[in-house]
Parts: sequence; structure tokens; C-alpha cells
Amino acid sequence: MLDHKLLKGVILVGLGATSYGMLATFVKIAYTEGYSTAEVTTAQFVYGLIGLLTLNLIFLAKKNNATVAVTQKETLQLIAAGTSTGLTSLFYYLAVKYIPVSIGIVLLMQTVWMGVLLEWFLDKKAPSFQKISAVFIVLLGTALAINILKINFDAQEVDWAAGLFWGLLAAASFTTTMFTANRIATSVPVQKRSILMLLGGAIIVFSFALFTQETSFNMGIFSKWGIVLALFGTIIPPLLLNAGFPHTGIGLGSIVSSLELPVSVLMAYFILNEEVIAIQWFGIVLIISAIIIMNLNFKKKS
Repeated sequence: MLDHKLLKGVILVGLGATSYGMLATFVKIAYTEGYSTAEVTTAQFVYGLIGLLTLNLIFLAKKNNATVAVTQKETLQLIAAGTSTGLTSLFYYLAVKYIPVSIGIVLLMQTVWMGVLLEWFLDKKAPSFQKISAVFIVLLGTALAINILKINFDAQEVDWAAGLFWGLLAAASFTTTMFTANRIATSVPVQKRSILMLLGGAIIVFSFALFTQETSFNMGIFSKWGIVLALFGTIIPPLLLNAGFPHTGIGLGSIVSSLELPVSVLMAYFILNEEVIAIQWFGIVLIISAIIIMNLNFKKKS
């Protein structure tokens, strides 16, 4: 019989991943309505900061945890680490501005092999055969999922070079986010970690908006898409994932969180009417399979 806590964790992680998967489609729609990357990210982070700060204050009041101290060093570390979250949002949103959402999410999933390389570099330990196999499967799946043989880099309607560039940068930045989140100031309570890291991301996003927004800022983004983007990209997913992962564990949690990939592609297919052919679906299945292989424990228990 399935453990109730495990089932609860799977549901929470699955819903968190699903929320992330919806995000890019909303961003793409905002683009079609004339909003810029600076406007989209600014609205998301403003509402995100307000939302998480409010939830943080409510949590502290209920749990009476106001006395939990965070050192200045830990505060600066978390703010610095959070800059990668802002960069990830910027790079990912810039990517889907130039290429289809169904391709952008596949590029973001390159965190699988990037994470293996970063772990190898930081820990000075060669990856296992299991991880190496998963990396090759991801690369094969990516080639199929983006239908690489059919990409026309000279096409006028899609800027593939820019999209691939920003998409891979988003994956690299997201890889940094995952590692810093698990290795820096881990003794700090989740609520405080979240708000400090989001603050670091906001500094990047607001600086980007300040230096790149050439026209007057369209305040309509706050009433039209800001709350939606903040809920699905900044508030709901971290809360659900942080609540679910302790019950699922990293391995199962990572497998369940891969739902972000098919959800994002399905949203693009049904709402944005993006074309996704059979070979691309097969590539997506391969990427998810690689994530499962990487996180399953094949060792026999004594």
C-alpha cells in the first residue's frame, strides 16, 4: 500500500512542476500582446517579492519563529546565489521570444548533463556509468525533440541562433541555481532562503529592465499578467516543491518534477498551436527516461 506521506509528496511535487510548465506559454502570450521581456520579468518579481514576503510574515507569526537569526554572511550568500534565478528567468524568457516554447523547455532540460559536469568539476569525482548513460540519452533526446535536422537557421520567422543561445544560457544558469540552493546556507529556514534568493534575482531583473527598456514602461503588465506569472513562476512552485521533496526524496522528486517538460509542450501545442511531431515526442520521452535512469537506485539493498 502506498504511503500517504509519499503520495502527498508526489502530488505536491507534480503540481509544482506543472505550474512551472505552464509559465512559458503565459510569457509567450504576453509577448504577442506587445509586452517586453523587461516588463514581464519585472511584474513577475515585484508580485513574487510581495507574495513571498507576505507568506513569510504569516508563517513567522503562526510559528513564532521571528527569533531565528540569519548571519550577514548567510544573507549575502543567499542574495548572491539568487542572482542566478533572475538570470534563468531572463535567459529563458528571451529564448522563447525567438523560438517555440516546445523547443525552449527542451533546452532548459540540458541542466541534466550540465549538472553532471558541474558536479564532476566541484567534487573532483568522475560521474558513474549510470549518469554518463543518462547524459548521452539526454543529448540524443534533445536532438530529436528540437528536430535538429529540420532547423533552418536562415528562416526569417524564427531566430534559431538567438533562441538556442539564450536557451542554453538559461540551462546553465538554472544548473547554478540548483547547486547553490542545495549547498549554500542550508541551515537557514526555507521561507527566509526563498525571500533572500528572490531578492537576488530581483536585483538582476530590475537592473535588466532599467538598462534595456527603451520605451516607456507599460504598467498594464501588472494588471494583465503580473499576478499570473508570479503565482506560476515565483510563489506556487517553490512552496509546493519545498513541501513535497522531503516526502519523496531527491531521486523520486526529480523524476516527478520532470513533468514540467511534457506539460510545457502540451500547453504550447494546445494553446499556442505550436507544431510538435512524433519524432519530437519521442525525444521528449527519451529525456524523461534519462532523468529516471539518473535518479533510480539500482544498487541492491543488503
